Amino acid sequence: MEELFLDAEVREEVGRGKVKDLKDKGFIPAVVYAEGKSALALKLSHRQLIQLVHHHRIEGVVINLNIKDDKKQKSRPCLIKEIQHDPVHGEILHVDFNQISLTKAIKVNVPVVAKGEPLGVKQEGGSIEHILWEIEIECLPTSIPKDIEIDVANLKMGESIYIKDIVLPQGVKVLNDPGAIILTVAAPMKEEVPVEVVEGEEKLEPEVIKEKKEVPAEGAAEEGKEAKEEKKEKK
Repeated sequence: MEELFLDAEVREEVGRGKVKDLKDKGFIPAVVYAEGKSALALKLSHRQLIQLVHHHRIEGVVINLNIKDDKKQKSRPCLIKEIQHDPVHGEILHVDFNQISLTKAIKVNVPVVAKGEPLGVKQEGGSIEHILWEIEIECLPTSIPKDIEIDVANLKMGESIYIKDIVLPQGVKVLNDPGAIILTVAAPMKEEVPVEVVEGEEKLEPEVIKEKKEVPAEGAAEEGKEAKEEKKEKK
């Protein structure tokens, strides 16, 4: 289990104006929530927190808060509940912790790490696709693995590794669907070759059928001719 330590102090500064002064002095406001207990306002060293974030994966990892001047409990095992960032600059504005019991099982997400190069990639030209980057597990805080390492060296084209295929440490229970795919080796995508148009080749247009004009019957034509001749004689 990866276990981290972070110094903290009880915070008396409450309110937007006082929190701003707190940041100017190099601190970040924080709160610790504990089941059946009142929330505890803290302040963290900005420099120490940034170092912790840059050098460790802090999500799903037990962080022991060493609280100065805390008469009830100096060190508290916690998990990070939420980190609030500035939407523009990305700076950490506030941290929420959940205090946990080291003897009670908890649910956390653990990252998946692929080990080796699949045969389907090396010999068959395929590509490995990471479907699940994290797996949800349940275990004691002291048994949380740093990551789940999966050997993919023998994976061929079209083959996959499922949740049911992985072997977890003793005391660790996986909560994902056993049939969910973690990793797969997919065939390379085929590029569509555009059809070249031959120069001078005319495009075929749909044939337009013109409506035929009605042709008078032979007898009707003769009657019309005789009628004209009778008019001439009368004149």
